[in-house]
Parts: sequence; structure tokens; C-alpha cells
Amino acid sequence: MFGLGAWVFALFAVLLAFGALWVAGSAMNKSEDAEQAAASGGTGAKASLTEFAITPGTLNVEKDGTVAVSNDGTVEHDLVLKNTDKKTKALQPGESDAIDLGGLKAGHYTIFCSIPGHEAAGMSGHLYAGEAVPATEESGSSGASAQQLLRSNKTDDETMKKPVLDYVAQLQDGPNTKGIGNQPLPPTVLPDGTKEFRITGKVVDWEVSPGQTVKAWAYGPTGGKDEEFTVPGPLLKVDVGDKVRFVFTNKLPQSTGVHFHGMELPNSMDGVPFVTQDPILPGKTFVYEFTAVRSQVSMYHSHHHAEHQVPDGQLGVFLVGDIPIPDGLPTPARVEPMVLNDAGVIGLTLNGKSFPATLPIMAKPGETIRIDYYNEGLQIHPMHLHGITQTVVAKDGYPVAPYELDTLNVAPGERWSVLVTPRADQAGVWASHCHILTHAERADGMFGMVTTVIVQ
Repeated sequence: MFGLGAWVFALFAVLLAFGALWVAGSAMNKSEDAEQAAASGGTGAKASLTEFAITPGTLNVEKDGTVAVSNDGTVEHDLVLKNTDKKTKALQPGESDAIDLGGLKAGHYTIFCSIPGHEAAGMSGHLYAGEAVPATEESGSSGASAQQLLRSNKTDDETMKKPVLDYVAQLQDGPNTKGIGNQPLPPTVLPDGTKEFRITGKVVDWEVSPGQTVKAWAYGPTGGKDEEFTVPGPLLKVDVGDKVRFVFTNKLPQSTGVHFHGMELPNSMDGVPFVTQDPILPGKTFVYEFTAVRSQVSMYHSHHHAEHQVPDGQLGVFLVGDIPIPDGLPTPARVEPMVLNDAGVIGLTLNGKSFPATLPIMAKPGETIRIDYYNEGLQIHPMHLHGITQTVVAKDGYPVAPYELDTLNVAPGERWSVLVTPRADQAGVWASHCHILTHAERADGMFGMVTTVIVQ
């Protein structure tokens, strides 16, 4: 049913096809910065901070010059020169500050916002100190010569190429991080037919992207090893009419509760501490029991300290039956869950991984795949699939009259189900990503909410 077995796909033709992906990635890069550089120059420069960008992305300042920085956004920002002591104070919306570059060695520096999560969301760029030249017809008003900009662009392209190559390497070498979420967990069938799942929540190491390991608040099978605790947690599936017993043990350092988002169940089983139950204290166990009354595309997640427990990893997929497919549309060969996140220690991710650690979706020409989008994050995400039509068949597990699109807005808490059926003439590698571009790319290349659909 599920596409995890499709990981074994190291075909030479696919590797060649990734050349096209790199071209596409490069097309999203630094021509914009070259234009933005025109906004700065002389002995000083100006930088504007917003959500989530530094404008212009490339600053050119003469030696011992200054950078005037304004926060034109709606949340706190700052500006820091990486590996130096040059920085602004933390700026509230509307505030300004200046960075004195006196004594700074001439050269190229990375600039970024040091507020947690802001650099990863796109707030980074470049500063060239002591390399400015007078504006000329060739160099434009930026004070940076065309030769300087071309040299910077070439370096940027090489930097941006690396994550794509790391992603491609997975096709031959296997996953480049430890752990894969959404692993189906078979239930234990009790004598009366009840399907029982025993799940524990605890903090474990989770590798979000190569070399980036965080302390995730993960779900896993009770009694399982740490490596069996994943983000998202185990994928749970039952049939319509099944009696379900969900035995949850809390090994987190904080009270919690489990809410079955989108499920129709008794009020006492809704999993909201102080509303329908007491909090589940650390070290304690709570049993949820209900009957699955209809086909559903649902999530299970924390509903206590949820502002951090869910983004930090307390989330998983819960399916009941199969959603009806409208007449005239093909039955999907399998279901590919895609859980979206954008906050906490997990950050901008698909199924708990940030590009280049995300897994591709594999499909053959003429084969239909159902992709279920689950937004467990705090922001809306317009999910865009290049080149292949997405046919919407359900929202929150409820069937809808089918319609086609290429970009689907998925708001927090929503679940959308789409069918994807590539044609024979659509063989190749197709990018799939959140189209809030700072969720998919930053100064050092593609990251975060990016994967591919590979048709072969």
C-alpha cells in the first residue's frame, strides 16, 4: 500500500536525469542577488530585514564603512557577519541600527539573522568589504564591478550545486541520514478483534539533514529501541468498523496528551488535557479506546504544550480505510503520506527531513499514486509539483468533486489527498516543493521543503 519499498531505485538513467534538476535549481539562484546588489555601495550600505529575507542579498561596502540596518518586518530580527563580532542589536519591528566595519579585514563575508530559525528560513546573504569600486557604466550603481559579481555568482553556483549532488547520491548509496518516518506499525489483534497499538513518546536523537541532529520529541513502539522512534511517528492504519485501543506511555520530560485530529470518536477520547482528560504525566500511561466509524485521513499528535511538542516531533499519520475514488479516476497503486512542518527543532521539513535528506516519490508512466499532504506546521504551504497534474480527490478525508491543479495550498491542520498519474512522455525527475521560496531555498542552495517525483 505504501511507497517505502520504492527506495531501491539506483538506476543510471535516473542519475542522468538529475542534471535537469540541477539546472532547475540553478535557475532559482543568484541573478536576483546580482540585481539587488545595485541597492548598496560607497562607504556605507543599507540593509532591510523582513520575513524572511535580507534585502539586498549582496552588500558591497568600502573598507571601514558602515551598514545601516532597519527591521521592516513584523517580528524581531538582527544582522550578523558570520565569524566576526560585527552585528546589530536585536531589532524590534521599526527599529534601526548600524554596523561599523572598522578594522574588518577586506574580503567576502556571510551575513545572516541569528534569531533561531530565521537563517534557515532564508535570512542570509553576502557582504563584500573593501572591494567596492566607483560606479561605472559596466558595474552599475552598486559599486561592484561586473567581474566581481560574476566571480561571486560562480562561487554561489558551486555552493548551491552541492545539496543537489548530495540528494542524487542517495539514489546509489541509500539515505544520507539515519531514520525514516511513517513506517507502518501493524496492530496487535486482541481476542475480541480489537486492534491495539502501543505507542510511547520520548526524546531521541533525530537527524533532520546530513550532519544536523536534533533532540526530537518522537513517537515509537512501546519497548522499541531509540532508532525505532521517528518523525513522523509510526503510520497507523485500521479498517472502517474496527475497534481501536491506543495505549500511550509518556516518557517525555513533560506532561502531554494524544489527540486524534480529524477522527470521529467519543468526547472522553478526544485527548485534550483539562478539557476531556487529565494530562498524562511523565512516566504514566493512558488508554484511548474508540471505534473507527468511517474512512478518514487523520493525524495523531500532542494537544498539550502543543506549541512546541508538535513541531518538535509529536506527530504521526492515522488512516482509516480508503477514501472513495470518484468514478472515472484510476485506483491508486499506493499512498504516499507527506507530512509538512516548519517550526520547532524539526523545522522546514517533509516527513521529518530537510533536503537533501528528503526521499523521492517513485512512479511508473501510467501508474497512479495518491499523495496525502498533512500540515502539522504553523504556516500555510503551497505545495507545487512541477510538470505533472495533481488531481484533488479529498479534503480532510472527505471526498470532493475532483479538480486539477499544480499548486495546492495546505493550511495548518489540513489534510489534502491528490492523485498523480504521470504519462509516458513525462519520464524524468520533477521537483516538488513548498512555493514559499524561502521554505525551499537559501543562499547555499535548496533545503527544507523540497523533494522530487521520479518517473521512470
